[in-house]
Amino acid sequence: MTAEDNRSRTPNSSQFVEYMGSGWAPNNAPLPEASQAAHFAALRRAEVSKRFAGHAVVLEAGGMKTRSNDTEYRYRPHTAFAHLTGWGAGTVPDSVLVIDARTVPHTILFLRPTAGRGQTEFFSNNMIGEFWVGSRPSLEAVSALLGIETRDIAQLPEFLATIPAESQLSLEDSSVLEFCAELRLVKDSYEVQEMRNAVAASVAGFENIVRELPNAIGHSRGERLVETAFFAKARELGHDLGYETISAAGEHACTLHWIINDGPVRNGDLILVDAGVEVESLYTADITRTLPVNGKFTPLQRKVYEAVLEAADAVFAMAKPGVTYSQMHDTAMTVIARKSHEWGLLPSGVSIEESLEADNQWHRRWMVHGTGHHLGMDVHDCAAARKSQYKDAVLREGMIFTIEPGLYFHADDLLVPEELRGIGVRIEDDVLVTATGVENLSAALPRTVDEIEAWMASHRH
Repeated sequence: MTAEDNRSRTPNSSQFVEYMGSGWAPNNAPLPEASQAAHFAALRRAEVSKRFAGHAVVLEAGGMKTRSNDTEYRYRPHTAFAHLTGWGAGTVPDSVLVIDARTVPHTILFLRPTAGRGQTEFFSNNMIGEFWVGSRPSLEAVSALLGIETRDIAQLPEFLATIPAESQLSLEDSSVLEFCAELRLVKDSYEVQEMRNAVAASVAGFENIVRELPNAIGHSRGERLVETAFFAKARELGHDLGYETISAAGEHACTLHWIINDGPVRNGDLILVDAGVEVESLYTADITRTLPVNGKFTPLQRKVYEAVLEAADAVFAMAKPGVTYSQMHDTAMTVIARKSHEWGLLPSGVSIEESLEADNQWHRRWMVHGTGHHLGMDVHDCAAARKSQYKDAVLREGMIFTIEPGLYFHADDLLVPEELRGIGVRIEDDVLVTATGVENLSAALPRTVDEIEAWMASHRH
């Protein structure tokens, strides 16, 4: 007996198919207007055409990913595909974009069109049938939305057969993946606005966390109450989470990517929350706040928090066009090294300058990660870019990245005083490079101790 025999079967006789296809109201919906992203996506495709003149670049959106058996994860297309089409959360799985720059550049988007209610796919295919997964757009509708010529995905093999293999490039070619990543390093005005939207939704998520914190105190899995408070706003105001939320209370805050979130939230502890909302266009925020669970920092918690804030503020003060990523990191590390020295954490006799030497870095025991990263459609955006264009490159107006220093004293770290053990603090903001410096896009969330305490009190009434 097959697994199919254990489930209900839908008839597929001609009379049943005819019956299922009849009696439906006509779809008279007008074609959509061009999306706000369409113009900007066309400019990006033009850059691809210039870079890969004489070739056809084939970019796959990718298919659904199986979670278990016949259930799938929520769909998200490949970032390069979304960036070059302007199609976000509404992308039809398995679509393919072809930027043909062999002669006169032109673009074709291949996708699976809606089958229509007179076909068995409509009611019998639980993967793509509209009876199961909802309506899919017509070729005409997608073309109107994105300003791209569209064709049935069934025509793709025949079309690609007309292009010599040596003229075809894809995301498997490192030069294509690299170029697509570097194309996202500087954001256009549409992208900046989408990032503002993602940050605004994330701010609402953090406000919801503060309202939920009293309920989390004493709960055996209080971290998950905090996690879901943010997720509720992500689904209400955006598309999804940009990444798995880190909800790390007490000593869990010292685990940099703590996403298990199964621990309690205790009165008197700190909770580190690293979270971001991904909006429908697939741009995501990435913000971290470390909050006192009961709304008040202890003197020791304040001491550690303000040291991290000093490191972050030092980067804010020097970040501007012409400064490199490496210089920003070095600026934060200088503060972390100085604090480590002041608190007697460095090895005996080691100076701040000695700790900052490349082969030493003793202070990095308590901050092993970088000070920031590019941000956009991927939470760690532009990751495939060349080092010369990322870490060693100078900042340019329109770049968006994070500033996120931290200090993490593990509960079992015998090299720090006992009173520091189990304290972890990170402060992360999303910033836009302007002509003269940087704008803190996440400034609506308080950063100083006094501001945080007042803000938490205001959201608990």
